[in-house]
Amino acid sequence: MGTVKENQHAYQTDLLTALRGQLVSREIIAVLVVDQKDRPCLDVTDSAFISRRVYVHIAFQWFYWGDQPDERTSCLRLFQAADVIAEAAQKGWREGEQGELGLDFSKIVDAYRA
Repeated sequence: MGTVKENQHAYQTDLLTALRGQLVSREIIAVLVVDQKDRPCLDVTDSAFISRRVYVHIAFQWFYWGDQPDERTSCLRLFQAADVIAEAAQKGWREGEQGELGLDFSKIVDAYRA
């Protein structure tokens, strides 16, 4: 039995592998890679040949490729997620650097103090 981190990594890899299969069937270039922080992700190429990384956020069960609300979709419906990501890639990724999805715990703490 592996550690929690190993199990999470394996789960993310499984989800991304399934998503890759769906994207490739929709003629979207997607390559499974591991980033510099040792996180599995898909390197997905858009219609202008610009790549974005698609990650899995386990706690929220999202695939995400940026920090904007329209740059994430549920992992729970794989076919629908593949449609959303394929459509975004066909339109082209938004300009600028890829944002990182994160939680600001200070805002959560402040909300409970109010």
